[in-house]
Amino acid sequence: MARRTRTTPSPDPELERLKLSPEVAWYLISRGIPLPDCPPLIQTPNPGEAPGAVFDPDRVDRVLKAFGLLRHTQGQWAGQPLRPDPWQVAYILAPVFGWVRWDEDADAYVRIVRTLYVDVPRKNGKSTLCGGIAIYLTCGDGEPGAQVVAAATSERQAGFVFQPVKQLAEKAPRLKGHVQALKKKIIHTRTGSYFEVVSSVADAQHGANLHGGIVDELHVHKTPDLVETIETGTGSRRQPLIAMITTADAGKPHTVYARKREYCEQLSRRVLTDPTFYGVVWAAEKTDDPHIEATWRRANPGYGISPTRSYLQAKSNEAANSPADLAKFQRLHLGLRTKQETKYLTMESWRANAGMVDEQLLAGREAYGGLDLAATSDLLALCWLFPDDERGGYDALWRLWTPEANVEALDRRTAGAASVWVRQGLLQATPGNVADYDWIQAAIERDLDTFDVRSLGYDPWSAVPLTNDLQKRNAPLVKVRQGFVTLSPPLKELQRLLLKGTPQAPMVRHGGNPAVEWMVDNLAASMDPAGNVKPDKARSSEKIDAVSALVTALSEAMTRPEPVRSAYEDGELDVM
Repeated sequence: MARRTRTTPSPDPELERLKLSPEVAWYLISRGIPLPDCPPLIQTPNPGEAPGAVFDPDRVDRVLKAFGLLRHTQGQWAGQPLRPDPWQVAYILAPVFGWVRWDEDADAYVRIVRTLYVDVPRKNGKSTLCGGIAIYLTCGDGEPGAQVVAAATSERQAGFVFQPVKQLAEKAPRLKGHVQALKKKIIHTRTGSYFEVVSSVADAQHGANLHGGIVDELHVHKTPDLVETIETGTGSRRQPLIAMITTADAGKPHTVYARKREYCEQLSRRVLTDPTFYGVVWAAEKTDDPHIEATWRRANPGYGISPTRSYLQAKSNEAANSPADLAKFQRLHLGLRTKQETKYLTMESWRANAGMVDEQLLAGREAYGGLDLAATSDLLALCWLFPDDERGGYDALWRLWTPEANVEALDRRTAGAASVWVRQGLLQATPGNVADYDWIQAAIERDLDTFDVRSLGYDPWSAVPLTNDLQKRNAPLVKVRQGFVTLSPPLKELQRLLLKGTPQAPMVRHGGNPAVEWMVDNLAASMDPAGNVKPDKARSSEKIDAVSALVTALSEAMTRPEPVRSAYEDGELDVM
């Protein structure tokens, strides 16, 4: 079997612009497929970056051959072979099905990608792509007894999901005699594999040993239960694949769509690493003019074929006359989450301020602390800020704790990063399944002996026996209310310092702590009518305890008197 191994060629600016790996570009050119000029706005790292990755062109050939056996069922292409567009091959099928690595347990090469996330506006062939992938996983992936399901939110939606797939199977001449298209199930008789739609957790759990799952229009799922049940039903398969293909939602937080979209974006920013998850998002920029062709082309990789120029022109004309229609047009046809919040702290400014932090050199330094005692006690944070009068700004140091029993749950939410943070000493795993406050108190007392602590802020609403014991130790505890009036000044000051800082002159030197960076990336801020802001744990995508501790510490540090400078330092007594 021919394979093209992963190499590290010199960067090709054109391939970087197109967001194509050299291997996928080579495949397209070698098969006479033109390179598409419609790169996604967001793309997770190339699966070929995974250890041991090799590119297998034969596997992609097999997928395209299987698609070619199917026939379009509607419109001007009805009856013609289903040939994926170049952009679908380049950005979806080739990366997902082509990248493999050796699996010792399976004694074979298996796919690297286990979860595919495609976020693309309407009329770009999502249903046809879903159907082709579903039939391939059922009939052509070489998996005996493959169970492939599609997730629907109701019996009615199940029909919308199943019928296009059933029509593809029924209209394909080469599949006659090989598949049975029943009312609610498609069966591949030779292998005993089948495809069906499930609309409840019970249906998904029934005999579940899933090889594949299709989630069409992820954003319509109001709860994550069915999607998560399908994801957890693939544990005994060699190379399962869950494909989520959706349009954008309106920006509502805490949905299964919001979690998957945020995870995709975090991977694309390389905040997290997970080569088994591959995602692409096509959308316009928020600053783009929604009524010009260049914007339509950027957001719609199938532009000109499906959707057509005339179709988008008509929708744009409707949107120009109504704010409500404009929001709908931006979401459905430009891929914009119309209510999405802008990040208050950007990752670019945070990373620009990483600097170097040497804990040994902080001994004896003036320090201001912020303590975040989470109500759920699954993650607790302490931040120390050390003012630096010479360089300006602050040095920042964190203590993070979680119960040992919670590390596994954090791993699931951080793609295994939490265990790495524990090994690196960035996250302390305390004994047991609840926060060990004796352990935490001992750590804080060591810091009180090591640093010149002027004050330690904490939220009085989350006070626990820990704060009472620290008060007995004469720790300089200060109650810091968590409302807008108290937290707005330090959060705004934090934003100002980060934007002012540069890699050469950082203003909040944090050493690039990856556990803290994860929480900074999760942060959402809420604003009151007066323009005051504060961290919002309820609206943040995940944990932000380290950021809350930092803002509390900064609220204390901002009460520090301005350092007294001598007349010589001010230049008022220069000797001529």
